[in-house]
Amino acid sequence: MLSRVVRSSPSVAARRVQPASTAFSTLRTLSARPAGRLPVSANRLSISGASAPHTIFARAMSAHHGESTVRPEADKVLQDIADYVHDYKIDSPLAFETARLCLIDTIGCGLEALRFPECTKLLGPVVEGTTVPNGTRVPGTNYVLDPIRGAFNIGTIIRWLDFNDCWLAAEWGHPSDNLGAILAVADHLARQGQPLKVHDILEAMIKAHEIQGGLALLNSYNRVGLDHVVLVKVASTAVVSKLLGLNREQTVDAVSQAWVDGQSLRTYRHAPNTGPRKSWAAGDACSRAVNLALLVKKGEKGLPSVLTAKTWGFYDVLFKGKPFEFQRPYGSYIMENVLFKISFPAEFHAQTAVEAAHIVHNKLKELGKTAEDIKSVRIRTQEAAMRIIDKQGPLDNFADRDHAINYMVAYPLIFGELTSESYTDAAAADPRIDALRAKIYCVEENKFSVEYHDPERRSIGNALLVELNDGTVLDEVEIEYPVGHKRRRAEGTPLLMAKFQNHIAPHFDAAHQKKILAIVTNAEEFSKLPVDKFSDLFVKA
Repeated sequence: MLSRVVRSSPSVAARRVQPASTAFSTLRTLSARPAGRLPVSANRLSISGASAPHTIFARAMSAHHGESTVRPEADKVLQDIADYVHDYKIDSPLAFETARLCLIDTIGCGLEALRFPECTKLLGPVVEGTTVPNGTRVPGTNYVLDPIRGAFNIGTIIRWLDFNDCWLAAEWGHPSDNLGAILAVADHLARQGQPLKVHDILEAMIKAHEIQGGLALLNSYNRVGLDHVVLVKVASTAVVSKLLGLNREQTVDAVSQAWVDGQSLRTYRHAPNTGPRKSWAAGDACSRAVNLALLVKKGEKGLPSVLTAKTWGFYDVLFKGKPFEFQRPYGSYIMENVLFKISFPAEFHAQTAVEAAHIVHNKLKELGKTAEDIKSVRIRTQEAAMRIIDKQGPLDNFADRDHAINYMVAYPLIFGELTSESYTDAAAADPRIDALRAKIYCVEENKFSVEYHDPERRSIGNALLVELNDGTVLDEVEIEYPVGHKRRRAEGTPLLMAKFQNHIAPHFDAAHQKKILAIVTNAEEFSKLPVDKFSDLFVKA
């Protein structure tokens, strides 16, 4: 039976519980009486006349202390993001130069993904043959799409091979995922006549990186089962709101919509459910971000206490009641310190382990040995790698393999390389891989875990110790910083450009490759290039 709680006066601690039906029964009884003939209880309330039933009902229902309908001031987290997006001036040459490299690398990663049918089958318009006036162009294709679907397409190809940039903190993620939303919207607006330049893309990328990375520094969404693409959705919504012309208050509303939107679970990244959704989850987040911003532009209201609302807010529902913590104010720190995946398309916690495996492979060759002579491989690694990529047992698909550290180490130990093709079913069919995987085990190295979170270091250390069947123990190979780390930027930049050239080569003839390289390597002129002309560089006829 439905019940309602009737509170006594403040001096009375006990509560009297009365069936809700009683109030309605009283009203029916009163309605049947002649006017003025009320029960004693009603007379005590000084109620008389024909209005008595309504008054009693109002009094009865007002005794329940319901939720306040007063809309509060917007949560500070929302306001801080909007203030940063609209008011903060990026004046860091390092941030803009790193963003230029990031833009080049991210487009290249997207082009490389187009060589894989598992990715391309998801692309294009929802309804085949659809084209959109002034639509978004998708690099490496001839698609002309609305910006929402364009964001999905671009975001999906960027993330498909797990080869774009990375940010590691309490939460992990890939801030260049946001380019899916940024480029889709900017290209669409530029084709409508808005004077957007590559500089605007770089600024939006810096700010999206900063929002996503800043929210990730001290807040672990994975520990409550949420996937990091929630931060892509929030960051993308914020920066595309400004591109779309929303004001500060509308950006607050749009970001609140991103937080209340259904959030992705990490289920698809972990055994036994690892699957290709992890490769298009960021594309989905980008498309939802653009859609939410466009809805707010049309007048959709926000939810001012979306994070802090008691019972129904993000903190109580999804974050165990904990408010977000922040290590530093928004600036340009994340872009300046972002990690590039340069040498290997591997989950970032394994990057230095894969580099070490290549060194061990060459050492085995010097000794006249092969991977079949290996008895065991111990990997000292960080706590995060233990939780994310330490997997045993059969690996079912591409997505399983590129998130399994023993696969990513075994393959180069055997073959001396690790490429995107290394994760295909055909490559994984070699029985030597699983045989070696069974000999590989991980242990946590506390030093690596501590320095992983140190804001002055942000290392991603791994160390390989290999014992051979004849009892020989090779010197342990320890690497703290991958080649894509800020501390190795001078070494990594030429390699990053070589990676980009490798990625554009299958798509364009030599003359067009030369044109692309000439444009993107001239930083000053590149920043002045109209966005639609930039996109046109990568359009296929």
